[in-house]
Amino acid sequence: MSIREQRPRKHRKTPANKRLGVQSTDRPAQGERIAKVIARAGLCSRREAETWIAAGRVMLNGETLATPAVTVTEADTVLVDGMPLPAIDRTCVVLFHKPAGLVTTTRDPEGRPTVFSALPKDLPRLVTVGRLDIATEGLLVLTNNGALARALELPANAVTRRYKARVRGRVSQDTLDRLAEGVTIDGVRYRPIDANQIQGTGGANAWIELGLTEGKNREVRRVLDWLGVSVNRLIRTGYGPFGLANLASGKTLEVPDREIDALLKNLGLPADTHLSRDRSVKDDATAVKKPKPRSYKGRRKPDAETNKEKPTSRSKRTGR
Repeated sequence: MSIREQRPRKHRKTPANKRLGVQSTDRPAQGERIAKVIARAGLCSRREAETWIAAGRVMLNGETLATPAVTVTEADTVLVDGMPLPAIDRTCVVLFHKPAGLVTTTRDPEGRPTVFSALPKDLPRLVTVGRLDIATEGLLVLTNNGALARALELPANAVTRRYKARVRGRVSQDTLDRLAEGVTIDGVRYRPIDANQIQGTGGANAWIELGLTEGKNREVRRVLDWLGVSVNRLIRTGYGPFGLANLASGKTLEVPDREIDALLKNLGLPADTHLSRDRSVKDDATAVKKPKPRSYKGRRKPDAETNKEKPTSRSKRTGR
């Protein structure tokens, strides 16, 4: 099928699922933007796919693609780095407790260890939801659903990121409360941040809890530095509905299917429960157990209309 360039469209308000670029988990017959197809295959986000196309890493029907402004269908052949796209699978979400010292990238030109090198080898191909810098530790969310990753990252969806920061120096709660109105630092506007001191900390260091919904590059460090304290340890403790809890450093936890389905629904994305996935463990909490049939041994079954036992003749009761 021929490739057609997309004409510019007038902006108009659309439902959340269309605004996020997702209508169904099956590719429609009329085609989809190639960056969206690559993202839904779980290789990266749509924005990263556009970068890959600009770098010449994507081929379409045997030719290197120069622009993401094309649509493709099932009849087209898409290769990324010379490899075909993996089949679209059921959405998988993995929580990873990232230790400090790992780079949040697929490949690092400096040869530093990456988060992907620390993940179990039996996981599907995943993309990260947002990033953590090399010195930051804590919760990193990964998924094979590029549209879900983008929805969780979009500032318009106001997904809360929660952090604990250990700082050197002192800052009053009144000063932290100023962040609730948002601040502008070096020409960059930061959205409102909920910041609170953790009681019971002493010495030269103090702990601060923060909640933000935008997640600009190094946002926590820059804002706290602007307040006059320096961050010497930063831990992300939560992202949206997910929390770090007792997950040990360097370990992963796969999110149950029912929680993923609820998340997709809340974000206005289509559920993908019709896609298959091998389940080695059944969820006893959601399994419907049929009651055992009632035994009527030695007496007659009840009447279907009145739910009462049918009367028997006197002769049958007494044997006369």
